[in-house]
Amino acid sequence: MRLASLCAILPLTGAAAAAGSVPGPGPQELIETAATRMLNALDADRAAAQSNPARVRKLVDEILLPHFDTDYTARLVLGKHWRNANPEQRQRFIDAFYQSLLRNYGTSLAEFTADRMTILPFRGNLDSGQATVRTEVRRSDGTRVPVSYSMRATPGGWKAWDVTIEGISYVHNLRNDVGTEVNQRGLDAVIARLDFENQRNGAGR
Repeated sequence: MRLASLCAILPLTGAAAAAGSVPGPGPQELIETAATRMLNALDADRAAAQSNPARVRKLVDEILLPHFDTDYTARLVLGKHWRNANPEQRQRFIDAFYQSLLRNYGTSLAEFTADRMTILPFRGNLDSGQATVRTEVRRSDGTRVPVSYSMRATPGGWKAWDVTIEGISYVHNLRNDVGTEVNQRGLDAVIARLDFENQRNGAGR
């Protein structure tokens, strides 16, 4: 099943709300503000950010992930396996997935700086409750990297649920990998593997 089809059948609490009724800034402003804050914080002490991954993860936790719909994304990643998981397994997977986001975002963001990010013109209709915010980031070697954030309207404001870098969806890729692993080893083994990787890389909160 395509990721777009999966999104269509999962409940979208608050996603159908009109743009005017969603609290907080719009998706474009939210991403620009959060990303700029994050990159400026990294720029303030670039040497420490590159030598201390825990510092970067702390910044991601405080600045970016509050605007990320982690629970919804975890459901998308598990796909059909979410329905078969018990409440404890679901919560354990969400927690492990959150720490994995901290670890992966921290690694990918360390080489970007605030002056290398461009917010591209918005396309779409906010009244649909869905939006895509397109940005472009330059690496230190000058390479331009397209980064798009998939957003949805929720009662708590606009939230990101996926990041697509150079045309590769984080959720889609992870969903394929996790689905295969759950089929082969079971959900508990996948959670244990995520927990081990998070602890090994110091991603605990």
